[in-house]
Amino acid sequence: FMLHGVQSLPFLLAVAGILSAWYIYMKNPGIADAAARRFAFLYRMLVNKYGLDEFNQAVFAGGTRGIGRALWRIGDAAIIDGLLVNGSARVVGWFAAVLRQVQTGYLYHYAFVMIIGLLAFLSWAVFGQ
Repeated sequence: FMLHGVQSLPFLLAVAGILSAWYIYMKNPGIADAAARRFAFLYRMLVNKYGLDEFNQAVFAGGTRGIGRALWRIGDAAIIDGLLVNGSARVVGWFAAVLRQVQTGYLYHYAFVMIIGLLAFLSWAVFGQ
């Protein structure tokens, strides 16, 4: 199998490519410069990788960044920070302001609320059944 692999056309072409690259870039670099000048359009197209990097940057990376920015603004800033975190803090603040009015610290207010509560419980127990 190894002898067959070494004699195959893809292996021989790979060896020919390695030898020609060694000759062109190491032994006689003037050939590469002349070829770049003569085939400038092809050279530029290959150096720019057919323009696929710019396409990927504009379409895929730009689209992904846009989706991420939208998720950050809507999901994180508006819903999580605005509604859940800050919204729950506002609800707790409002509820505390309401309870602050009820809890005055005066004993006669607490006694009055207990009497009203006891009266409501007794009314329910006597008349509710």
